[in-house]
Amino acid sequence: MKKAVFAILLSTAAIVAGPVACSKGDKESAAYTVGTELGISKAAMDPSVKPGDDFYAYANGNWQKTTQIPADRSSTGAFYTAFLETEKRTRELVDAIVKSGGDPKTDDGRIAAFYKAYTNTKAIDAAGMKPVEADLARFAAISDKAGLAKVLGEQTRADVDPLNATDFETENLFGIFVTQGLATPGEVIPYVLQGGLGMPEREYYLSADPKMATLRTQYQAYIAKLLTEAGQSDAAAKAKRIYDLEVKIAKAHANRADSEDFAKSAGVWTKADFARKAPGLDWDAYFAAAGLGNVSKFGAYHARAITGLSALVASEPLEAWKDWLAFHQINTHTDVLPSALDKTHFAFYGTALAGTPEQRSRDKRALDALNIYLGDAVGRVYAEKYFPAPAKAEVGDMVKGIKAAFAKRVETIDWMAPETKKEAIKKVETIVVGVGYPETWRDYGRYTVSATDAYANMVAGEKAEYAHQLAKIGKPLDKGEWWMVPQTVNAVNLPVQNALNFPAAILQPPFFNAKADPAYNYGAIGAVIGHEISHSFDNNGAAFDASGALRNWWTAADLAKFNAAGAALAAQYDSYKPFPDLAVNGKLTLGENIADVAGLQAAYDAYRASLNGQEAPVIDGFTGDQRFFIAYAQTWATKMRDEALRARIATDGHAPGMYRALTVRNLDAWYKAFDVKEGDKLYLAPDKRVRVWG
Repeated sequence: MKKAVFAILLSTAAIVAGPVACSKGDKESAAYTVGTELGISKAAMDPSVKPGDDFYAYANGNWQKTTQIPADRSSTGAFYTAFLETEKRTRELVDAIVKSGGDPKTDDGRIAAFYKAYTNTKAIDAAGMKPVEADLARFAAISDKAGLAKVLGEQTRADVDPLNATDFETENLFGIFVTQGLATPGEVIPYVLQGGLGMPEREYYLSADPKMATLRTQYQAYIAKLLTEAGQSDAAAKAKRIYDLEVKIAKAHANRADSEDFAKSAGVWTKADFARKAPGLDWDAYFAAAGLGNVSKFGAYHARAITGLSALVASEPLEAWKDWLAFHQINTHTDVLPSALDKTHFAFYGTALAGTPEQRSRDKRALDALNIYLGDAVGRVYAEKYFPAPAKAEVGDMVKGIKAAFAKRVETIDWMAPETKKEAIKKVETIVVGVGYPETWRDYGRYTVSATDAYANMVAGEKAEYAHQLAKIGKPLDKGEWWMVPQTVNAVNLPVQNALNFPAAILQPPFFNAKADPAYNYGAIGAVIGHEISHSFDNNGAAFDASGALRNWWTAADLAKFNAAGAALAAQYDSYKPFPDLAVNGKLTLGENIADVAGLQAAYDAYRASLNGQEAPVIDGFTGDQRFFIAYAQTWATKMRDEALRARIATDGHAPGMYRALTVRNLDAWYKAFDVKEGDKLYLAPDKRVRVWG
């Protein structure tokens, strides 16, 4: 399984969701129980705080004071309620499937077998290192650089996603992502991305920050300990070779900001270009082993890194690469290897990197693994039982209203040229929206699952996903393809598809509640919908046209004004400092922040339009506009351990939730709703409020 530093964070560049958490008690769920009319939680609020001074604390202050982060989590937040309910539902469905079993050639049979093997830790411990022996022997048998290239190709997986999830992490030397090329409209190609690191990204190896230096020391000790527990001889010397190699790999990597700049990543290479532009690796051997021998065109997403990593293959000792391969094969599969390795892995990745004291229970981790390897199989059962047609229709109507509100705002922009407006409106009108679940489900017919070999299931699952992705190469782009499973508490914008996915699991309280009034639902799920629509027009999304092609459809003057608004928003977020020595990175989080501003404004406009010129009733002392903004802020209730928060700021394109709640500062309606005036701490003069789109 791919090791995520934030296994509980659903945070990506195009994804709206913040921290998801699970608690062992009911304390937090009580704070966010959604009422039948009000929707918002008064119990979570701190009315002693002036909204104009700290709106996040006003909306969430009591929750922030009284909520404890569960011991098996690095963070918690308002997403907890939806996540907990989804986990409970999934647990019941999977338990029933496991109990009834089924033909191993059916999806139910695969789910049952996978779950049984994964949760049978006695059998995993009894097997020891035997399941991985064949892979380790394969690495040990490498005798020259051609053999190394072959094995590097065999290890390649489709385990990165730079566009939809800003997921750049793979412990293999390169990762593959398959969709329409940034510079090849209508043509689906494989993208090649940098990889090879055991820590989240290059800054962990190269930063002068003392805390990063401490983590480096801990990581080196971890490598040696894991190898020792895995029965590897001379573990200390191997650990040094592995770490030294990874430092060189890190130096070859693009930084996070460049990785998220699509315009810098649109280069297309032919197969011949790799030998010419990135000498060192035997590319013919690599591509043949990676199943890419017949592919003629590639997206060189990290072009300079590809060159640098290929050179390292040639320059670094073969023994170092063999040690590196063995370590990463073990490191990425510790949860299906003996318990001692699993615990050691968590001590570094869970506790040292993310600050989480306790590991999640095995049965919950089994559900997480099922969502990765058999996600559509579980999702189909989930959607059939828990996502009724009326909910799908109601959310679909909200999407239409918010799309219309966004288009109307574009129409009224006075600084935008008519030709730019025309393209923007065309783009929003042609967005393909998926609500609840995909129209077609994944076929797992070629995925053989054992009821007794968890390691084999995981490796086979990785290969099955890889084959599924490679099968798309050269075929027409499927704009209806889903990149999330229905039981995901999240949503996503898919730039090259010009599409949106709203999984069933996010379409429940606290984001959507049929019993709450429109102010609540528009402030909660409406803002999520608006956010995802607006991602099509953030600093990256705005570079794609209605067909999903990376094309400049802006006039020079319009683009300059758009960029100026983005710069002002980045500066606004640069001023937020969760620690005295660390501020939010406004540039890194710019895409998400633009989507928050534009999406919240579109959701507000759609809410007002839904009132048909009438004023909403006052409920429990709150006006409709007040409920709208409080609902928005409460969806961003966030509490994180310091280690996780620091890592989030260093690596994630999403600002922490407590700062995303402050998006309201840029909307005139918020000032009116709460009588925010000059002198209040959050006050921005009208000319300082960032409009971006409208």
